[in-house]
Amino acid sequence: MTTNAELLSRRNAAVVRGIGHTTPLSASKARNAELWDVEGNRYVDFAGGIAVLNTGHCHPKILAAVQEQMSRFTHTCFQVVMYEPYIALAERLNALAPIQGPVKTALFTTGAEATENAIKIARAATGRSGVIAFTGAFHGRTMLASAMTGKVVPYKKGLGPALSEVWHVPFPTDQNGVTVEESLKYLDFIFKADADPSRIAAIIIEPVQGEGGFHQAPDSLMRGLRRVCDEHGIVLIADEVQTGFGRTGKMFAMEHYDVSPDIICVAKSLAGGFPLSGVIGKAPIMDAADPGGLGGTYAGNPLACVAALAVLDVFEEEKLLERAEAIGKRLHASLRRMEGRNDLLPISDVRGPGAMIAFDIVKDRSGREPDPDATRRVIQRAHENGLILLSCGTHANTIRILVPLTAEENIIDEGLKILETALAA
Repeated sequence: MTTNAELLSRRNAAVVRGIGHTTPLSASKARNAELWDVEGNRYVDFAGGIAVLNTGHCHPKILAAVQEQMSRFTHTCFQVVMYEPYIALAERLNALAPIQGPVKTALFTTGAEATENAIKIARAATGRSGVIAFTGAFHGRTMLASAMTGKVVPYKKGLGPALSEVWHVPFPTDQNGVTVEESLKYLDFIFKADADPSRIAAIIIEPVQGEGGFHQAPDSLMRGLRRVCDEHGIVLIADEVQTGFGRTGKMFAMEHYDVSPDIICVAKSLAGGFPLSGVIGKAPIMDAADPGGLGGTYAGNPLACVAALAVLDVFEEEKLLERAEAIGKRLHASLRRMEGRNDLLPISDVRGPGAMIAFDIVKDRSGREPDPDATRRVIQRAHENGLILLSCGTHANTIRILVPLTAEENIIDEGLKILETALAA
């Protein structure tokens, strides 16, 4: 029998060090919210492939759609010979997106491709080059995406200078000690000190920061950004790579706000585990790039497109938006009880809309000093006891829960019990 340790040794010899690992596990099989490693050990999955598996591992409807498509063809390159699943998916996304007016979609492969192409489209539409992003943000690891990412370690450290004409505004959270008013004032400082608004093509923001710690953008911030963009002709981009497709209790997190973006970036749970991303936006903006300026050899792969169409069917048939709200309430209630217990490590600030839930591990119940070392220990204890769990946050002390929305209640409760054990002081 192949062991986790043997595969980890082979991985260390063959795969670059720069690709990190949360656990030393190697998967053998997975179903819904459960995973088995190569040694036969079973785990409850609260990571979901980093928010990729809102419909769970190997959903039968998604697998059936992909298997049927595989019997037809697996690739043509959409730019060479088009196919209906790409067009049908674009039509459905256009109808679902909370964007005013006619909408169009371009499909790609990864989240970073989505954010980078959104900026390319905004630049083509405005004739400008500057970009405003936020501290704590994560927009990907490619050159422009990493420049927009508002976190140096580990995404920029030692990897050379970032691209120019990208500025960061402090994201408003209590932990950062930054208010919405201060964020908007800092944005005005950038306009006065570094870049006239007439140079800015886009402002990009995650409605709920992912790697930054699951902090939701306040309503007043979104309204302020919409106002600034309207005043100066700037494209407002919502990066919904992690928040999209039901995670927050809405199909898109921007549905929680009373303003709409010009462009939405999607990926992760769009295709139930198959690599697919997209940029959805106002048609006049989306059509600004010339033919050939967008695309990619594998962009909008037919297998991923039929998987995404099946994902949207599953959301309707299994009422997963309602399920996300129910899961969120269950997680909130359980974590609030843990927060009040003196026999567990001190945790604080249980937060998140829908089923996009997180909390912080701190050093003292009376304060908010981050405890990243304890957080690492909790992650390790959890996987040793059968729970796959992820951390995040600018101080590396946030535990995030991304359990599939299709998970059975007894599986969720089992995972919470393991988490409780891992938090034992």
